[in-house]
Parts: sequence; structure tokens; C-alpha cells
Amino acid sequence: MLWRGRRQSDNIEDARGQSGGFGRPGGGLGGRPGQFRIPIGGRAGGGGISTIVILVVLFFALKACGIDPMQILAGGGLAPDDGSGRITQTDSGTGTPANDEMKQFVSTVLAETEDVWNGIFQANGLTYEEPKLTLFDGQIKSACGFASSASGPFYCPGDRKVYLDTSFFRQLSQQFGASGDFAEAYVVAHEVGHHVQNLIGVLPKFNQMRQNMSEADANHMSMQVELQADCFAGVWGHFTAQKGILEQGDLEEALNAAQQIGDDTLQKKMQGYVVPESFNHGTSQQRQTWFARGFKSGKLSDCDTFNTPI
Repeated sequence: MLWRGRRQSDNIEDARGQSGGFGRPGGGLGGRPGQFRIPIGGRAGGGGISTIVILVVLFFALKACGIDPMQILAGGGLAPDDGSGRITQTDSGTGTPANDEMKQFVSTVLAETEDVWNGIFQANGLTYEEPKLTLFDGQIKSACGFASSASGPFYCPGDRKVYLDTSFFRQLSQQFGASGDFAEAYVVAHEVGHHVQNLIGVLPKFNQMRQNMSEADANHMSMQVELQADCFAGVWGHFTAQKGILEQGDLEEALNAAQQIGDDTLQKKMQGYVVPESFNHGTSQQRQTWFARGFKSGKLSDCDTFNTPI
């Protein structure tokens, strides 16, 4: 994706270094209604003797490599590569990147979504309210409650903001095998797709209806909501491609990301088996299909997951 040198959005809020590290998260994303996120699978609980042993081994391993672990704990150094070749140098003691190419990338992608959705809304006689995107690390408080970086990116209808811990991009690449800048752009575009759903009334209706639904029916409608957000991300990709800023292999990166975060793929990877009745985002094939559908046509009418078999 040829994103460098393009307009960057002013709707970025940088809360990194202010989000409280690994403090008490309060509520999570998994079970709280009203939050719409990219799933990243389950995580095993930590602590105990095994954690201490690992920390001791890591301490001496770093010492053997000539690295002072105490200096790392005190702050400073290099943040890990996020999977796109971007290594960010951080300010000592603040945790806020000093040479922050990642922020520039996210700001550019958000600006591209603003351009596309402003145009689509105007063409339909509507006004697009641009969302804010908050970058955070550790944990963050939103109008939908507290969330931690372990929860993945999410959209909160209560304050109409997208929340993103950019360490998710590193996880997307290293843990799930979905690398590439357009894979990362797909994640942002998907969450912005939820914002579009909020503006046109899809999310308010879903949140109201699922209060009286069985778990199975709520999961099915959740899949319809998530797959429509994937299709909306594809619509954004369609118009972005028309600008000539996509490179060979970009579409494949996004489709691979959709495949890697499908409910069936995640469940099989995390627990070794799948439970179809628990799916609430869509299978890998469904997520790829609906993203590709939006990408091919660029029409919102082709993203009606509620009246089309999914």
C-alpha cells in the first residue's frame, strides 16, 4: 500500500503512555454488549511459579546477550518490530514513541476511510460524522467500559470511537501469520465499518434486539453485523484501489487476515476444535467472501448480510 506522503487524519487521539499499563481492567470486551472488536482468540491465565521461572530464565538470557534487564525495566530502548518492518524508538520513561511511523500509518489509513465514506454519504444526501481513533497501550477506558490490549481493536458506539493498541498488528503478523500493511489497514477499515453501521442505525437496532434473544440467535445476528463490517471494509478497499495506491499482493494480504481471524480458524488454533454454535464473527470463508464482495462492487447494497444467506 502506497500510503507514505498522503494526507493524515486529525482525528487521532494518542493515549499511549497514559493508559495505565497492566492495571485492573475492570470490564473486558468479550462479554460486554455494545463493543465491536476484531477477535484475537483466548488467552491462558498467567502467574504462579511458572511465570517466575520464565522471568528468571529471561533475566539471565538478556544478561548473556549484553543487555541490562534493569535498564529495560526503567524504560527506553526499542519497541519490537510490528511485523511491517517498522521499528519504533520510544522515549525513556514515557512509553510514547518518539519516531512514530506507526501513528503516521494509522492516521493515513483513517484519512483514507474519511475520504471514502464522506464521498459515499454525500452521494446519498447524508453527512458523514468522522470517528475519532484512540491509540492506547495496556488498558483504556471508553464509554463502553474498560478494555485491555489483550482484547484487540474495538469500536465503541457510546462515544463513537475506534480504539487500537498497535501491538495488535505485531500479534496479527507473528501469531496469526497475517502480515502486511494492507492487512493492518483492513483491521482499521473493519472497525470504521462498525462506525458506519452505528450512523445508519444497524448497531442501535442490534443492541436493542439482542436483549431479548437467545444466545444462539444473538450469536447469529452478531455474525451478520461483523460480516457486514467486513463488507464495508471491502467497499473502502474498492475505492482505495481506484486511487492507484494499492500494490500487487495487497488484496491477498487483507483476505489472508480475514482468513486468519475467522471463528473456526481461531478456535481450532486456540483449543484444537471448533464449536459452530458459538461463532459470532463468521468463519474464515465467510469473512473472506464478504470482504471480497464489497471490494469487487463498491456498493453498500451488496453488503446486506441480514437478507442474504451468509
